[in-house]
Amino acid sequence: MAHAYFKGQFVPLDQAKVSIQNNTFQYGTGIFEGIRAYWNPDEGQLYLFRMVEHYVRLLRNCRVLKLNIAKSEKELSEITLELLRRNHPETDTYVRPIAYVDSDGIGPKFIGYSAGFAMYTLPLGDYLDVSRGIKVGFSSWRRINDNTIPARCKITGGYVNSALAKTEALEHGYDEAIFLTEGGFISEGSAENIFLVRGGKLITPALSEDILEGITRETVIELAREELGIETIERPIGRTELYVADEAFLCGTGAQISPMIEVDKRPLGTGRIGPISTKIQALYFDVVKGKQKKYAHWLTPVY
Repeated sequence: MAHAYFKGQFVPLDQAKVSIQNNTFQYGTGIFEGIRAYWNPDEGQLYLFRMVEHYVRLLRNCRVLKLNIAKSEKELSEITLELLRRNHPETDTYVRPIAYVDSDGIGPKFIGYSAGFAMYTLPLGDYLDVSRGIKVGFSSWRRINDNTIPARCKITGGYVNSALAKTEALEHGYDEAIFLTEGGFISEGSAENIFLVRGGKLITPALSEDILEGITRETVIELAREELGIETIERPIGRTELYVADEAFLCGTGAQISPMIEVDKRPLGTGRIGPISTKIQALYFDVVKGKQKKYAHWLTPVY
């Protein structure tokens, strides 16, 4: 029987329910995270990847919405480990923690309400097909501005923006959408950060371009620098710069490392997954599966 963490206790998943009057259900007033746990069959071990960093980000983002869930990173980590041990998956698994307004009151606000916290897990393979390369298109929808709904905060209601862009992309035959900012520069995918490769260097939008402060993004920057000797340039990127890039890939907890082979019906680079994208993807999967002991500090064993 699958379990969830809900209202301060572990309960059967089918009992973890909120009212249709719930404030977050009505207004999108929540903050969520996505954490991956990778199964290593050779070791019989499940490894959580950068769990603590995810909870540091969750609590930091909760401050923006004035959500006080009264739990520390350590307490959240302990809840995660206990939930996974109760569910005991032996496959790649996704952990979804969420902080929300635990009130049935009418009215979109963040004062006068109490905060709740819940968590569940589910099996999750590849969010995108990371092996063949993906086809992307620029969205007609613009990325939400930091002064509207901060994209850096993983606010539940803000993902309507992502859903509109993703839906449009799928309806046009693409695997994923690329957002532009209101200023016309590249921001990110619907749920991923973006990297370009030009002249052997990585280029990625700066944090000021209405992007999520991605943990996978940080990981890519460090691995490229330390293992491949490749520096990352953070700067504004124009739309057509993606058209003329040598390589490009999306990255995120769900997407992992997803190389792009086509943008707006144009081949990207050679139209095949490029060598730098291939190296970063292989290195990333070795790290998250516990095969690179140098980065063992990023992993938390569950069993």
